[in-house]
Amino acid sequence: MTHPESNRTADGTPERRSDAPLWDVSLAGQIGDLAIDLTFVSDAKRIVVVGPNGAGKSTLLRAIVGANLGLQGHIRVAGHTWMSADGQSPPEQRGVGYLPQGSRLFPHLNVLDNVAFGCGPKPAAHDRARSVLTTLDASHLADRRPDRLSGGEQQRVALARALAPKPRVILLDEPLAAVDPESRLALRQLLGTHLAERIAMTVTHDERDMAAMGDWLLVIEGGTIVQQGPIDEVRSAPKSRFSRAFLQQ
Repeated sequence: MTHPESNRTADGTPERRSDAPLWDVSLAGQIGDLAIDLTFVSDAKRIVVVGPNGAGKSTLLRAIVGANLGLQGHIRVAGHTWMSADGQSPPEQRGVGYLPQGSRLFPHLNVLDNVAFGCGPKPAAHDRARSVLTTLDASHLADRRPDRLSGGEQQRVALARALAPKPRVILLDEPLAAVDPESRLALRQLLGTHLAERIAMTVTHDERDMAAMGDWLLVIEGGTIVQQGPIDEVRSAPKSRFSRAFLQQ
């Protein structure tokens, strides 16, 4: 498949346009029974995505990370065009850290090797993994296998693995959904700290995650963005039944 930009850096990644908005996404197509029509433009660094189950939230993240879903349109993030009428950039050239639903750690690898995966050759990869684990207060877990971790510990390690390759953009799909209530508050604060200066998109079903993880809110229902804007603005004037119920949790 062709790449959507002709100007590329030495490692093959598209050059950044400094005048572009941080997020410029327009996607259309059909995923099973769901018609997709998702369009938004925003200069907010941190976007939170909410909506009922099956609305298309995870589809949006998967398209941005580079999954070939057969959708049409364009994806431009942080000045890089990753999808256009000319084709798509492969996932490995997008510089995206992706935390899908569930930790999805490799069961046969210890924590250090899980986090080092995708960071290049050893020992530099292990050095980077140790650094990120220390930052996330998880260095004491380095020698454990995933089956010896609690749900909160697994999510902390999965976050470390997403951050370790130094991604330009990080995408989190319900990062706290499988975490016990005791661990959720600490992880929410941790995510808020580590996403503060990052370009990030987080899908959540918990209204309490919004302030910690986002500046801009997208409400998706039935494959379409029904409301978007600064979180406080959307909170003050929700436009759909779902939005009103969600924001009144």
